[in-house]
Amino acid sequence: MPFRMSGFIPFGTPVVVGLLLPNQTLVSTIFWQWLNQSHNACVNYCNRNASKPAPISKFVQGYLGAVTSAVSIAVGLNVLIQKASSFSPTTRLLVQRFIPFPAVASANVCNVVLMRHSELSEGVSVLDDDGNVVGTSRVAARHALLETALTRVVLPMPILVLPPMIMAVLEKLPLLQRQRRLVLPVHSLVCLAAFGLALPLAISLFPQMSQVRHPVNVLPLRSNRKSFNNCFV
Repeated sequence: MPFRMSGFIPFGTPVVVGLLLPNQTLVSTIFWQWLNQSHNACVNYCNRNASKPAPISKFVQGYLGAVTSAVSIAVGLNVLIQKASSFSPTTRLLVQRFIPFPAVASANVCNVVLMRHSELSEGVSVLDDDGNVVGTSRVAARHALLETALTRVVLPMPILVLPPMIMAVLEKLPLLQRQRRLVLPVHSLVCLAAFGLALPLAISLFPQMSQVRHPVNVLPLRSNRKSFNNCFV
């Protein structure tokens, strides 16, 4: 359950809150990006196309690639912001809050492509109108990976962009100015609301079962015909 879409919000919200905490240090930036991509790697693995066996080595490659790209981008952007002397402290703090989005979005694409790279060479199983497996298709695999990658870019957009904008306004309210201990609970609620809005929108961009609307080369099946739930995930 922690790595299914049904558990994505309750188990992912604490990580999002950590990613968006203000005044991040180098160590905290690395920690939260690592934790986020560790969670995303497990989500991608558990929601992969199950019609083809996926070796554990692909999981490890995707995990290492996603963590490396996320940490590198986040740390690099943080260093650039720290060296930007023209920014005021308030502007620098606001910009730092938006850093997680490009780091997470690019790492999510890297995560999906690396973890499911074998589908591009092996193809994925395709079905006829009656639901029978008729072969494997590399074209269908490219179609599936593209849609999944786009979803992983759209998903963090409202989660990592809206809360910083909302919190920048809420933190100026007299109540939060007086009661600083309320900032973290309010921040968590804002992140939870944004996550609850973004997830169903992102996963509804494309249907779970897709059709390839142009001729494809269907290769002979090289694996036994066992039942599976998803053709494209």
